[in-house]
Amino acid sequence: MEDEKIIHDRMITNISDEYDKSKGNFVYDITKPVAVEFAKQQEKIAAVQDKLDVEKLTGDELTRTVYQRTGVSRKPATQATTTVIVSGTAGTLVKVGELVGTDSILYTVIEEAVLNESGFAHVRIQCNEFGQVGNVPANTITKFPVSINGLVNVYNPEPVVDGYDEETDRDLRQRYYNKLRYPGKAGNKFHYREWALNVTGAGDAKVFPCYNGPLSMKVVVIDANKMPAPIELVEDVREHIENEMPFGVEDLLVMSAVALFLNITVAITLIPGYTEEVAINNIKKKITTHLKEIAFKSAFVSYAKIGALIIDSEGVLDYQNLLINGSTANLVIPEDRVVVMGGINE
Repeated sequence: MEDEKIIHDRMITNISDEYDKSKGNFVYDITKPVAVEFAKQQEKIAAVQDKLDVEKLTGDELTRTVYQRTGVSRKPATQATTTVIVSGTAGTLVKVGELVGTDSILYTVIEEAVLNESGFAHVRIQCNEFGQVGNVPANTITKFPVSINGLVNVYNPEPVVDGYDEETDRDLRQRYYNKLRYPGKAGNKFHYREWALNVTGAGDAKVFPCYNGPLSMKVVVIDANKMPAPIELVEDVREHIENEMPFGVEDLLVMSAVALFLNITVAITLIPGYTEEVAINNIKKKITTHLKEIAFKSAFVSYAKIGALIIDSEGVLDYQNLLINGSTANLVIPEDRVVVMGGINE
């Protein structure tokens, strides 16, 4: 795109030298505004061209363009749900709308329950906020923000894992490209992957045709957080595929990827002012981000890459004696596994 000076200089050059083209004279002054307008029009044309390039679109514009071209919709954020155990006086009614929570996150009761003769009830709750913020470890939902007569204790026996952020521009753009490059047709393997990824919460899927004979299909799923898929998500994917797939497949297996924990031992030299605990937490964050980036995309975890991430972590000056799952080799990832960050020096 040319600016007004380049355009104006070219206009002046194309005018005969028999005329005075110096600044302040008629020829110069009459062509200058035209060059300004041409430059503005070039800006507008460039802006329109950008709207045609999916790589340059974000947010609602990307959502609209991808849907118009392929019918692929951006997957929305979800509210995490789980079952908590509430205790108190037998016969107490736990009403829909009552609140429980962690120290900072609130959850609302979504199904009415009554405490049994032993004073316990399993109660379904939903996070008040959308996204991963609702995913918390076991035994952290322990509060009643407002006291409720007859209720004494609450806790979540299992981690909460099914809160998903809205699909990112990057992931939506990748699904758009997949739709164009690997079109699902007549129940081919790409069709099964496409159906799996259309389910909210699904982060990626691998498809294995004829895994158990000519009329069988296996689909292995990870969630949008690039972790093993919870049971509920696996069931949602299975039901969606069953509703879409053509006749002929007699054996459909939908399963979660199995977690392959990456455990590290390493001797680190700290930058003055940092504790080992802080440095190790920073290393875990770096490696976790990397593992999400390569989930279902790489056949191994690079030993060299893990070393680079360690040295690049805040608080780490140097490191020695790095072992990944007890080895100095790359960690090979079986086809049905997803690598999950384990422990460091544990």
